[in-house]
Amino acid sequence: MNKANKLYSNTHIRNTVYTVIGVGVMANALLLLVHISLLITGHRPKLTDLPIGLLALIHLVMLLIKGFIAADIFTPQGGRWDDLTCKWLIYLYRLMRGFSICATCLLSVLQAITLSPRGSCLARFKHKPSRHNLCFLLFLWVIYSSFSSHLFISIAATHNWTSDNFMYITESCSFIPMTFFLRHSLSTLLTFREVSFIGIMALSSGYMVALLCRHKRQSRHLHSTSLSPVLSPELRATQTILLLLSCFVVMSILDSIVSYARITLKDDPIFYCIQILVTHSYASFSPLVFISTEKRIISILRYMWEKTVNISVTNDG
Repeated sequence: MNKANKLYSNTHIRNTVYTVIGVGVMANALLLLVHISLLITGHRPKLTDLPIGLLALIHLVMLLIKGFIAADIFTPQGGRWDDLTCKWLIYLYRLMRGFSICATCLLSVLQAITLSPRGSCLARFKHKPSRHNLCFLLFLWVIYSSFSSHLFISIAATHNWTSDNFMYITESCSFIPMTFFLRHSLSTLLTFREVSFIGIMALSSGYMVALLCRHKRQSRHLHSTSLSPVLSPELRATQTILLLLSCFVVMSILDSIVSYARITLKDDPIFYCIQILVTHSYASFSPLVFISTEKRIISILRYMWEKTVNISVTNDG
């Protein structure tokens, strides 16, 4: 039994992957629709609304592409893609994943700016137009995606598996073996890229944690429940974003561990499926956190549900 057969013959793995992708697609679509409705209804926008809406759109596109790729993994009669399709699909998926990392990085920075006190050096960025944030996001994305151009030469269509030197991607595509120097050079560059972006998130997260601790000390000193971090919308949003950043960092570390295990264990297909689940858990988990913790989103969903129920009752009557 070859690598592909081990994957599409295991129904538990296939169903789990499709479930994670399906839940993520529905959650991100709902979050995106809610942010569009917030924009249309004229709600006062927050500094973090743009990156959250973009993050939902990016994750939606990324999961849809991954669902299309997964169809070629778990279909017994796969191997239908040509060389150009393999290159562009994998490259587009990596670009969306890079956009996700950049948007998360921007989100952490903007929340740190939102939480910063008036006298701090970050306070002057609070009233910057949204186009400046969008330009910064595009700048981060260009830097991140510039490291992914090697995919055009390292991915090819391989319809017939004859060598274990090829690393499995789908039934149609695989990574071409690289020389020792090129492989380690790319690994060094990619590691530097990931560490740089995670470092920015860590700095902004540390700054937010420091502000939260200072606010907690002040609230204890003043014995005032009105200053409780639980009751403050800004502090509650900060705790949500810190939770997402922690999840992102943990998933990134697990992804690196599974990738290393996959290489050392001769491209075991089970580790490949674990890697798929790990890399997409953040995209599926993040919209659920935003939906469940944002009061504006909860109120809009409640209004939409009540309106749907009223229409249904009227039609039945």
